[in-house]
Amino acid sequence: MHGTVSEFGNRAQGNGTSRAAILEMSGLRLEACSVDVWTPIVHGINLTVHKGEVLGLIGESGAGKSTIGLAALGYARDGCRISGGSILFDGTDLNGCTDKKLRNLRGKRIAYVAQSAAAAFNPAHRIIDQCIEVPVHMAGRRRSQAIKDIKRIFGLLQLPDPESIGDRYPHQLSGGQLQRAMVAMAMAGHPDLIVFDEPTTALDVTTQIEVMASIRHAVEHAGTAAIYVSHDLAVVAQMAHRVMVLRHGAVVEEGEVGAILHDPRREYTKALVSARQTSHAHRPVDTDDEVIISVEDVRASYGKSPVLNGINFEIPRQRTVAVVGESGSGKSTVARVITGLLPPDRGVVRYGKGILPSFYGKRTKDELRQIQMVYQMPDTALNPKHSVRDVIGRPLEFYLGLDKVQREKRIRELLSLIELDPDEFIDRTATELSGGQKQRICIARALAAEPSVIICDEVTSALDQLVGEEIIRLLNDLQSRLGLSYLFISHDLATVRAVADYVLVMRSGDIVDFGSTDAIFNPPYHEYTELLLSSVPEMRQDWLYKLLQDRDNKKATDLRKRIAAT
Repeated sequence: MHGTVSEFGNRAQGNGTSRAAILEMSGLRLEACSVDVWTPIVHGINLTVHKGEVLGLIGESGAGKSTIGLAALGYARDGCRISGGSILFDGTDLNGCTDKKLRNLRGKRIAYVAQSAAAAFNPAHRIIDQCIEVPVHMAGRRRSQAIKDIKRIFGLLQLPDPESIGDRYPHQLSGGQLQRAMVAMAMAGHPDLIVFDEPTTALDVTTQIEVMASIRHAVEHAGTAAIYVSHDLAVVAQMAHRVMVLRHGAVVEEGEVGAILHDPRREYTKALVSARQTSHAHRPVDTDDEVIISVEDVRASYGKSPVLNGINFEIPRQRTVAVVGESGSGKSTVARVITGLLPPDRGVVRYGKGILPSFYGKRTKDELRQIQMVYQMPDTALNPKHSVRDVIGRPLEFYLGLDKVQREKRIRELLSLIELDPDEFIDRTATELSGGQKQRICIARALAAEPSVIICDEVTSALDQLVGEEIIRLLNDLQSRLGLSYLFISHDLATVRAVADYVLVMRSGDIVDFGSTDAIFNPPYHEYTELLLSSVPEMRQDWLYKLLQDRDNKKATDLRKRIAAT
């Protein structure tokens, strides 16, 4: 990894557009079906990716980024269809290919890294068996050689213990580790084109840097072309040579990364560039706030592996406590303990003054109603066969006992509250929603129970910057109006700064830093907190290169000091 830092500096010298095109889309049109009516969602897109080039696709949720990325494989998700245009991959029009020919191309010559690794991996098979499937069964490589190669890629992507991590099952990896395993699986076939669909969305900031650096290194050295889909312009700025800005299935603006960052022409692009510069004021802390949730000396483990090491903290009423830390630090485990999904080995969780039963199955219906959760992966949190009406209506019936007429009215109110048109979305299933739209439905489902506490596990991670800000404003407004308390788990420190009253920093199952948002985000910093803050991507094309260079220089300086001391 660190040996590649010097190569990053060469990236700005050329974008590879003088090379031959590996992918050309012309007049691409796609449609989506809702209640037996086909509606256009991508409107005549023209797109070219050259060999060795990375094209970034950016835009708000529902802009068509992932849909266009999937079309690069000649694929349209359930409920969608390619209705027009051509998709030339190395001279072959994928839009006219047989299913057999497409199967021979996918994985081997065109690979895909999904937004949700948790939904993409088969939970019944070991990681390594899934990662070597393409090179063994499609490329005819020997199993022993494929295993050796994939372990090398595991190491390249900074996965812990690359020699044995492949022997685990998907549920035994953290979200960040699982996402990197999916990147490794895509690279295993040595494809000519990789479509990265939000590959760092679920990662904490420190892990994100390692994965971004690994992806860029692998793409550059293999000469692989890539489409990099993201809602985060600062991330795309580190990864892409060119950027295409999308909105409502159409191109808003396209250009070199530097031009988009420093001289955007369209108002929408200007709003994306300025989104990270928005500042937010939060209320002053009050030590006399009533405590609604208390976590007391909680230890928890998965099997024999300890995950939480006797942590203590409180959530005051109508306040937001944010939990930040690296992948595997125990953030989501805290949420599982509070909700009763994972009984702790020791310690208790109090709601108000009463101790909650450690297992959710022993809690009363009202105790369950009071604490709701919005999960990190909306793909796995929503039943793909249920309509939005069913998803939101279920808690309204179960917790509040609303009849059919009352449920219909409240469902429409909740959809309006999360800024989705009730008439357009109420009959859709999860397969007909974008990633951001799915997460909004999950938020509405939590609100339907009328809880006192909502645990938000990466609720804005699947959203573009502008929509994410709207969700934060919505959460803040709901908190003021309904007196809600939030436990806000996130790896996005910019979002944490916008939403939190208190910040809790975790590392390896311990709380290493805790304080008001102002105290955490202003010096003097705890050493680990400073590492997290320095890892937030900035709107500079050379930010990743310079950050890694500075860290390498610091390591070299520290090493020289240790040598001198001996």
